[in-house]
Amino acid sequence: MEETLLIEKSGYTKILKLNRTNQANSLSLSLLDALHKEIDELSTDKTVRSVIITGVGSSYFCSGADLKERRDMSIEQVEETVGKIGMLFYKIEKLPMPVIAAVNGIALGGGFELALACDIRVAQHNAIFGLPETSLGIIPGAGGTQRLARLIGVGKAKELIYTGRKIDSDEAVAIGIVERLTNSEDALNVALSICEVINQNGPLAIRAAKSAIQDGYSVSIEEGLSFENEAYGSILHTNDRLEGLQAFKEKRKPQYKGV
Repeated sequence: MEETLLIEKSGYTKILKLNRTNQANSLSLSLLDALHKEIDELSTDKTVRSVIITGVGSSYFCSGADLKERRDMSIEQVEETVGKIGMLFYKIEKLPMPVIAAVNGIALGGGFELALACDIRVAQHNAIFGLPETSLGIIPGAGGTQRLARLIGVGKAKELIYTGRKIDSDEAVAIGIVERLTNSEDALNVALSICEVINQNGPLAIRAAKSAIQDGYSVSIEEGLSFENEAYGSILHTNDRLEGLQAFKEKRKPQYKGV
C-alpha cells in the first residue's frame, strides 16, 4: 500500500511530507485520512514546537484534490470530500504551534489552500500558485475565498480567483502570499532554519502569541487587545517566564521546558 504521508522529526520540529509524486502530490482520500490522523495527534502534542508541511520531489508541493478519484464520485461524495479537506485545513490553522508550508513547487487549488492554512509560507523559485477553480466551473471550497482575501486584501484575491490565473514565486512575494523566498537552498531547509529559531524561544509564549494573533486579527482592535491581554496572562505564572528573566540576568541562553 502506498505510503502517502512521510513523517519525520528534527529536534522539536515535526515534518509532514506529501508523498504522491506520481500524482502531483494530490490529496487522495488515503492521504487525507493520514493527514487528519497526524494533525489530530499534533493538536495535543506538547513536545512539538513547530510543524513543516511540504511535498516530496522538486515539482509539486500539492496539486489539490485528486481529480481522478473525484471523477467517479457522486455529488454527495464530492460534498463530503470537499468538507473533509476544508476541515483538515481548519485543523491545521488551529494547531497551537506554528506551521510552515515549505512550498517546493506547484501549489494549485487545494494545494494553494493548504499553504494558506499555514502560518508562514516559504517558497522556492520554481513555486507556482493558483486557484483555477472558476475555470473548472466551481469555486475554491476549502477556505481559499476567505483566507486569501484576509492575507492579501479583497481586491487582489478577487482578481486571482475570478481569473483563475497562476502566479510565480516573485509575484507571490510581492503581493504578500510568501514570507520567505529562497534562491539556492530548497524550501525545506529554509523552513527548518526558521523553525530552529522559533524552537529556541519560549514554546508557551509562541503558542500564546499565535492564539492572540489568530483570535484577534478579524475582530475590532478592542476585542483584539482583550485577546492579547488574556494570552499574556496565561504565561505569567509559568516556569518558562521565570527562566527567561533569569537567563537574561545571567546573560545566557534560556532553557525553556514548556511549563
